Formats: sequence, structure tokens, C-alpha cells
Amino acid sequence: MKKITIAVGSKRGPKLNAVSEALQAFSAALSNDAHFEVVGVEVESGVSHTPSSREELMRGARQRTKALVEMARQDGAAWQYFVGLEGGLDVVREGISADEMLRHSGLQQSGHRRVFLESWAYVSDGTRGHYGRSGSIELPETLAYEVLENGVELAVAIDRFAAAPWAYATRRAPGACSRTISSPGRRRFELP
Repeated sequence: MKKITIAVGSKRGPKLNAVSEALQAFSAALSNDAHFEVVGVEVESGVSHTPSSREELMRGARQRTKALVEMARQDGAAWQYFVGLEGGLDVVREGISADEMLRHSGLQQSGHRRVFLESWAYVSDGTRGHYGRSGSIELPETLAYEVLENGVELAVAIDRFAAAPWAYATRRAPGACSRTISSPGRRRFELP
């Protein structure tokens, strides 16, 4: 049985778990006679701590992957696949296209703002690469304001908003953002 090593541009448990879970779903499509190993390697994304646009999220994921590919080339690491994951926010103005926003900076202040929590992935074999995206969930304006206007780190803002320190750490951020959170013991709480 051959071994296929997948390098992930982070040592954070939720990111490593996400790659491992994805492998369980489709590893047979990559190879039915291989053992897969997921290795976490800390690399810089080159974007802000909480990216606030789709473009920044995609760039962060791709830059993590590029850093892994370069590291493998320099160090001679035997990694077959490279995965960059980046989570953050995508800010959308209703009624305004992205092209209009870029052409007319004054439009950025008008229109109703919607802010979505989402994650992007960029996977490469060292030569070719492809993007993937999670589903997204709209953040309540109160939470979006804390992050975007007050500069509060997303994880801290979610913890404050949900009033539960485990909400973000246990990947319950979507629940916190939808006003219902489940504790690790599966109890459900309704937020005020």
C-alpha cells in the first residue's frame, strides 16, 4: 500500500480535521490502494487575521499552498498534495455589483451590507491547483460590526456574541451566528 502525504498550511486542529474528514469522503477517488497521511505545517497566509472579502480569502488559501510547495521544494519533503485553508468574511453590498464597487469607491458606503462567514480551500499537486468553498452563513450585523468596524478578532467577537467560550473552538460558529448554539453535549441554547 502506497502512502500519500497531504500537507496542510496550518497546525490548527479544525483545519486538519476538515482535511481528514474530506479525505474520508473521497479518498477512494484519488487512490483505492493508498494510505493517506495529513501533515500540518505552519505557514503564513499573507492576508489579514480576519480576511474580509472573497478575494482576500482566496488569496490567503492560495498563498498558504504556494508556501507549502516552496517549502517542499527547498526541504525535499515528500508531500504529494498541498492544501491551503482560509476562513473569514465576505462582505457584500446588496444592489451593487463588485465591478461597480471597484470603479466607484463612494458606492462602498451605500447599499445594505451583508456579511457572510465562509472558508476557502486551495488544493494543489505542486503543478496545478483548484479552489473550493464552504457554504456560508450570514452574520448578524452586531457581530459583523464588532469585527469590521471595531477590529475585534472574529473568534473573540463570536465568543462574546454567543456568550460561550467554546462556541468558536468547537466549530459551532455557524450556530452562534444563527442564534442557536449546541454545546459539546448536544444541548441547544437560544440566544437573546
